[in-house]
Amino acid sequence: MCGICGKVNFDKDSTVDRRVLENMMAIMNHRGPDDKGMYIKGQVGLGHKRLSIIDLNTGKQPISNEDMNVWVVYNGEIYNYRELRKRLIEKGHVFKTESDTEVIVHLYEEYGESFISELRGMFAFALWDEKESVLLLARDRVGIKPLYYCMTKDSFLFSSEMKSILEDPKVKREENPEIVDRFLTYFYIPGTETLLKGIHKLSPGHYLILKNEKINIKQYWDLNFSNSKRNYSFEDSKGQLIDLLRESVRDHMISDVPVGFLLSGGIDSTALLSFAIDETDKDISTFTIGFEGESFADERPFARLAAEKFGTKHYEMTMSSQGFLNFLPKYVWHMEEPVCEPPAIALYYVSKLAKEHVKVLISGEGGDEAFAGYPNYRNYVWMERIKKIIGPLNSPISVLIDKLGNMRYLEKLKKYAPLMTLEMKEYYYSRTSSPSGYFNDNKNEFYSKEFGDNINKNNSAGITRDYFENITKVSNLNKMLYIDTKTWLPDDLLTKADKITMANSVELRVPLLDHRLLEFAANLPDSHKLNWFTTKHILKKAFSNKVPKEILYRKKTGFPVPYESWLRNEMKDFVYDIMMDKKTLNRGYFEKKSIERLIRENSQRMNHSKVIFSLIVLELWHRKFIDNDCIT
Repeated sequence: MCGICGKVNFDKDSTVDRRVLENMMAIMNHRGPDDKGMYIKGQVGLGHKRLSIIDLNTGKQPISNEDMNVWVVYNGEIYNYRELRKRLIEKGHVFKTESDTEVIVHLYEEYGESFISELRGMFAFALWDEKESVLLLARDRVGIKPLYYCMTKDSFLFSSEMKSILEDPKVKREENPEIVDRFLTYFYIPGTETLLKGIHKLSPGHYLILKNEKINIKQYWDLNFSNSKRNYSFEDSKGQLIDLLRESVRDHMISDVPVGFLLSGGIDSTALLSFAIDETDKDISTFTIGFEGESFADERPFARLAAEKFGTKHYEMTMSSQGFLNFLPKYVWHMEEPVCEPPAIALYYVSKLAKEHVKVLISGEGGDEAFAGYPNYRNYVWMERIKKIIGPLNSPISVLIDKLGNMRYLEKLKKYAPLMTLEMKEYYYSRTSSPSGYFNDNKNEFYSKEFGDNINKNNSAGITRDYFENITKVSNLNKMLYIDTKTWLPDDLLTKADKITMANSVELRVPLLDHRLLEFAANLPDSHKLNWFTTKHILKKAFSNKVPKEILYRKKTGFPVPYESWLRNEMKDFVYDIMMDKKTLNRGYFEKKSIERLIRENSQRMNHSKVIFSLIVLELWHRKFIDNDCIT
């Protein structure tokens, strides 16, 4: 895993400024502390910061073909590079390294831009074809690796990180107000735009061609549900799943440096570990984290259980509220896009611990999106079933539930009964377009008049709605999985996973997001994924003999950082100071009285912690990326 960057001047007689390229590379030193390389020839400059994982001695980048007229800088891992290399050698290509990077150059020579579909792995790369004066950018299928680009009036820039692009003095630091609204709608930023005006994300499964000062973006992969109505035997499906997952783990264990595992105490990471033990005769290190003074959802006992069962070298650490607060400014700096992900701060500390022992970590991201692990999938399916039973009685039942008060089980019915009258599209939109529901309900009174008048407050919702319209003839469950794979997964979870581990110069790998595994899961019958009350049904059955039952059927907790308690107690002065600071209020986004009410209610019985954390992140983001304050 590395950091890549580059610049193409539109004036063909100009030369890329070496100092700009060096600065673009230097600010990403955490992505590649082992080595660096540059290629500058006239109007083109390519930069690379290397974290050495495979072919430690000869894998230096940028790398070229034999004629030195095709150059590439690349970030990621191609797990099938050995078979691709063998095929290319048989066709007469000559290799000078053992690295996976060089395969890209020769594949392009052999197949042109269509070669991208041959790659299996996680990647973001830039390829310069000198003869054709063409720049090709590509990003892996699900967005494991980041890639940003920016077009100015006289150049095109790209990088693994936005802060790198900002090192070019011609790129303006200007926020996009519409994207502020989008962030406060989703608590992350789905889609190709970023909060920095003019800087864009290349979508997962897409590639970009720059030629003659014009860009053309094409899609080379999408999650395909064309076989979703096939009648799979459950036992056959279970066997296929085990085979695919075993092969994916084997691929993800390829490394010339030590590999470790993040253990969350859940089924995903434990299942992956169970296969890894069979793939190596070396000791495997595992890592987990807990929280000071909090025991309501401590995952360490379950992680220990897995570590003991599989005989790993297990390491643990504890994070405090002070540690959480100390890293918060750096969290914003490393994430670059405002994302409401308190667990990312825990990920930083545990990957820092891991760095003392390994250079590569394997994690369980993707299992929920592939095999329907989130509770909202189950909730919707059950609402569909209840709607069929109660039909027109729904409205009277909702009224009756309200009259019956606060009985434990009725509270959940009160929460979901009003949604039973919604069609699937409106239901899932209501769950994805504002996870807290707060901003959708209060935008008019929360936003300042000037800010509210200058944005389209309904525009942000279009992203989820567009995906609903574009995918047809599949079940409602698969629609939800598809949307989360297109939005939440790349723009929240994988953004966090990449950038926070790379803050410690650690590569994170995610075997459950092998595209063959995703395609297999997409075409399973719904009942294989969600069986009555059981989420991840087939995954749990497939590993019933390998994963301890205490882990297999434990309640899903996510990554339970106790930040809600910390914001109300240990961090309450920090919350007030930053939220009520003149600099914050002078942004002109919010009404002061609404912020005061938010803080007051959160300190009492209402829980606005997610909203407050998001507003803090947004303000710290402005201070770093717009004001250019030294907050790190």
